[in-house]
Amino acid sequence: MSLTDILPRLGASLFVTIKLAVISLVLATIIGMVFCLMSISQRKVLNYISMIYLDIIRGTPILVQAFFIYFGVPQLIQSLGFPIRLSPDTAGIITLTINAGAYISEIFRSGIEAVDRGQMEAARSLGLPKSRALIKVIIPQAIRIVIPSLVNQFIISLKDTSILSVIGIRELTQTGKLIIATSFESFKTWSLVALMYLILIKILSVISKKIERSLRNGKSSGKR
Repeated sequence: MSLTDILPRLGASLFVTIKLAVISLVLATIIGMVFCLMSISQRKVLNYISMIYLDIIRGTPILVQAFFIYFGVPQLIQSLGFPIRLSPDTAGIITLTINAGAYISEIFRSGIEAVDRGQMEAARSLGLPKSRALIKVIIPQAIRIVIPSLVNQFIISLKDTSILSVIGIRELTQTGKLIIATSFESFKTWSLVALMYLILIKILSVISKKIERSLRNGKSSGKR
């Protein structure tokens, strides 16, 4: 099988890989922020819910999570009398979302803690309630701090999409397996797959460094 036969198939699957990572990261950012706010809430119940979620997700491999969501959850729901079946893509997005969401929650929490406490005190002295001060003053500054970490998490989620080949998603790794099954071109195919991942992740790494440098320079300018 020639490169002209392999590249179009890998290119299409690369788009699927990027799509899965982008959608899941957007959803994971929302979930991460929600659980971050729950973890710093003064309500113990919300603290416990957040803690349980983080412990379960960070304490289990993403492969197990993928199998649980794709095979286990539908079986449980069907046993309750609700006929439901998740497509591989849907299960994959859910898996990446809940997995990345746990880590993004901690990223946001560390960002909020990195904001000078005087910012909250200043906002409160101006008459802002604590919740509004958090939303209007603290969180925008925290997001600015954690942007590089969010880009790094995107890189991790992008690489984690390869694990989702086990549930049949035709992302880059799964397509590579299918090509090899018919062409037996293992070295050529895996070299191209690795090269595509390498180029994409390198681009994201460069973007992350530029964002981090820009934020650092902006902070330095603001101090002058």
